[in-house]
Amino acid sequence: MDTILVVNAGSSSVKFQVFAVDNDGRLSRQIKGQVDGVGSRPRLRASGAAGDKLADRAYPIQNIQDVPAALRVAGEWLRDEQQVVPLAVGHRVVHGGPDYDRSVLVDHNVVSRLDRYSMLAPLHQPHNLAPIRSLLANFPSLPQVACFDTAFHRDHDDVADYYAIPRRLHAEGVRRYGFHGLSYEYIAKTLPKVAPEIASGRVIVAHLGSGASMCALRGGRSVESTMGFTALDGLPMGTRPGQIDPGVLLYLASTKGMSASEVQDFLYRECGLKGLSGISNDMRELQSSGEPEAAFAVEYFVYRAALNAGMLAAALQGVDAFVFTAGIGENSVSIRARIAERLGWLGVDLDPLENGRHAFQISRAGTTPVYVIPTDEELMIAQHTLSLLWSRYSSAKTREQVS
Repeated sequence: MDTILVVNAGSSSVKFQVFAVDNDGRLSRQIKGQVDGVGSRPRLRASGAAGDKLADRAYPIQNIQDVPAALRVAGEWLRDEQQVVPLAVGHRVVHGGPDYDRSVLVDHNVVSRLDRYSMLAPLHQPHNLAPIRSLLANFPSLPQVACFDTAFHRDHDDVADYYAIPRRLHAEGVRRYGFHGLSYEYIAKTLPKVAPEIASGRVIVAHLGSGASMCALRGGRSVESTMGFTALDGLPMGTRPGQIDPGVLLYLASTKGMSASEVQDFLYRECGLKGLSGISNDMRELQSSGEPEAAFAVEYFVYRAALNAGMLAAALQGVDAFVFTAGIGENSVSIRARIAERLGWLGVDLDPLENGRHAFQISRAGTTPVYVIPTDEELMIAQHTLSLLWSRYSSAKTREQVS
C-alpha cells in the first residue's frame, strides 16, 4: 500500500498521520498518532482509521529527549509494527517568508532559507525544521515536502499586504503574511461541497484555538487576515497577546530594560489568556474557573473576536456566512454563542439547540448562515505532498521521453 506520512512537530511533541493513496490518487487516513512529553514523560499514542487503539506506551526520558528522537521512535514503530514505508513525508512549516508562496520539495538549501524565519515564529519554526533535518540526514533519498501556513494568504492585494513603513522594508520581507493558512485552505476547499450556496461569497472563518486567528474569504480566496508579520498579531491567544501597540514594546525595552530576547519570550509565552487571567492559557480551565480574572480573560477573547470580525466584514464589504473551526471554535458552545451575540448587527442569530449539539449549521433560518466545520490541516498537507510527488514524477517521465 502506497502511503504519505504527515508530520507536525512542536517543542515537546511530534504529531503524525498516515494516508493511504489509491490508484486514482485519492487519500484515506489510516493512522493518527503522536509522541508527546518529549524530554519529560515521553509517550507514544496512535489509533487506526476507525479510532481503534494501535499503541499507547511510555518510554524512559533518556530514550526520547528531543524531537528527532521522538520522530525516530515513531518511525520505527510505523515501519516495524505497521509496515509503513511512505512514498514521501509532508511537514507543516509555519513561516514560508517572502520566498515560498506554495508547498515545496525540501533540500538542504530550502531548510537553510527557512531557518532564517525562525525568529519570526520561535514557538514553531525551529521545531518544524528539526524532523526535516533528521530525515535529510538519515533518509536523504526520501522526498520531503514543506507546506506553509503563510502560503494561502500570499495573493493578498497590496493594500492588505503592506505596513505603513518605508517600502524598502517590504522588499526585505517585512509584510503581513497571515497564518493558519492550511486550515483556511481546507475550509475554502470544503465549502463548495457542504455549503455551495455561500462558497463563492463573502465568508469570515474563525480559527479559534490556543493559537487563534480569523480570515476573510471572497470566492474561496483569502483577502484579509488578523495575523501579520508574525503569529503574534490579531486575536488574543493562549500565551500570545494579539494586537498590541508597538509603543508597549518600546516601553518594555526602555523603561523595564528588557532585552530583545526577553521581550520575545514575554510576548510568546507570558501574555494572552495566561497573562490576563494569571491562571491558565487553556480556555476550558478558564471557563470552569470561578475567579473574576478568568472570567475577564474569556470576555476579552470574545470581545476581540467580535471586534476583528467587524474589521473583516469591512474588508469584504459585507458578510454572507460565518464559520467556526479549530479546538475552541469546534467544541465550545458558549464561546460560539457569546461571539455570535456580538455579531447581531451582521445578521447573525444562533439557534441554541443546534449550537448545543454542535450541528453543522447552527444559525436560525433566515439569518446569516453560521457553520461549524472541523478543520483538517493534515489532509491538506497530504494533498500538497502527493501533488508535488506527481509533478516530480511527470517531469521525470517527460525528460526521459525527450532524451
